[in-house]
Amino acid sequence: MLGENKVQELARKRGALDLEGCELHLIGHLQSNKAARVVQCADMIQSIDSIKIAGEISKECVKQNRQMPVLIEVNIGRDPAKFGFLPEETEPALAEIAAFPGISVCGLMTVPPFLEEKPQIQKFFSQMFRLFLDIQGKKMDNITMDILSMGMSGDFELAIAEGSNLVRVGSAIFGERYYR
Repeated sequence: MLGENKVQELARKRGALDLEGCELHLIGHLQSNKAARVVQCADMIQSIDSIKIAGEISKECVKQNRQMPVLIEVNIGRDPAKFGFLPEETEPALAEIAAFPGISVCGLMTVPPFLEEKPQIQKFFSQMFRLFLDIQGKKMDNITMDILSMGMSGDFELAIAEGSNLVRVGSAIFGERYYR
């Protein structure tokens, strides 16, 4: 699996690389005007952060006759600079999003606040895992709740210890990204 933060980078990789057997995931914030393009080139969207975006993805999936696996982004740290649903908004949002045609909710994703102290980061991962298990136990329609995507290059060990089964470690492999 390869992930990309930007739709245009994802589309470029889809067109330029031989990716047979490799999934491409959008892991960054999605603007509604890019919904058509991401539905064409992504195998999963890990960053559904609003009902509006989910609705746009649904419309495009119906137009393109596609079923898109998605993860719902949770703003577990309540960081005003981050996207996603607050923890208490997540379950009602899931119920609404799961009813959209063309979308299959497969789990949750989060990026905790950038903190230096590992116990604080671990606390957010632990809260996220509890939310994941709570929703998973409710067996909601069109929600498999198989994937918990949390942890990046600097904190993936903590995330795995707290239940993550999908981590994003691009900068550990490829180095820091510099956007022009």
